Amino acid sequence: MQFQQLQYFVAVAETRHFTRAADLVHVAQPSLSQQIKSLERELGADLFLRARGNITLTDAGEALLPLARRILADADTARHEVQELAQLRSGRVRLGATPSLCTGLLPDVLRAFHDRYPGIRLLIEEGGSHDLVRELARGALDLALVVLPLPTPSPALTTVEVLREDLVVVSSPEASAPGGGRWSVRVSDLEGERLVMFRHGYDLRELTVAACRSAGFEPDFAVEGGEMDAVLGFVRAGLGVAVVPRMVAARTGRGLRVTPLARPGLARTIALAHRSDVAPPRAARELQRMLLER
Repeated sequence: MQFQQLQYFVAVAETRHFTRAADLVHVAQPSLSQQIKSLERELGADLFLRARGNITLTDAGEALLPLARRILADADTARHEVQELAQLRSGRVRLGATPSLCTGLLPDVLRAFHDRYPGIRLLIEEGGSHDLVRELARGALDLALVVLPLPTPSPALTTVEVLREDLVVVSSPEASAPGGGRWSVRVSDLEGERLVMFRHGYDLRELTVAACRSAGFEPDFAVEGGEMDAVLGFVRAGLGVAVVPRMVAARTGRGLRVTPLARPGLARTIALAHRSDVAPPRAARELQRMLLER
């Protein structure tokens, strides 16, 4: 019994027509008929009752049909699983992330992923959540780490929360400590402080400015427009203080004073997003799993 014969048998059983079945499986009708007859000889039973314009299954055909369908389905599953595994030996994952996450969260996870799947090429795009959502929507990214809530909610995206991260205040040890040197400070203690502020479109900028305004004051910028590395460098130089994620401060905060924000403090929610209408590639799903289980 050959796999191809079972394909031809199921096609005839479903179409009840030899010519249409041959078209369905892209083979000449005489070849299909010959393979069906060969299968019947091997099984020792007729599978179809052939009458002009009327093809029906015999009892043997009825018994074989669910078994044949199961064999074909299992073969398709096996093919799919092998292809999925092959994708983990080569290929690429296109991941978007905010710059602070590239600095804080991603290095350890990407190193573990690369160690396990060295053949997968990792393409990283840095950007604000708004830009990353747009890139996801147009299919330029497989996954993106974004800050919730999204700037423009999109029903076409699926998001899964990864972590909730506290924000802290960083300052130069050579400058006066914010809040008079207390162990923790409130957002209101930042009134009168010169802030080193991220560029427009940076999620941390909007969050910090909104918190200051909620506390009743307009933030005073010493310098603005930088990315994460530039902001930390300006703070080290004593130009002002900045509000950054705790993970960034822990990883790259050497030479900086780190001051927690008193409760309720400030925090941000990080989520992993992908398009709802397209399943991410196998390699991207594996990276997704590692990020969620980190």
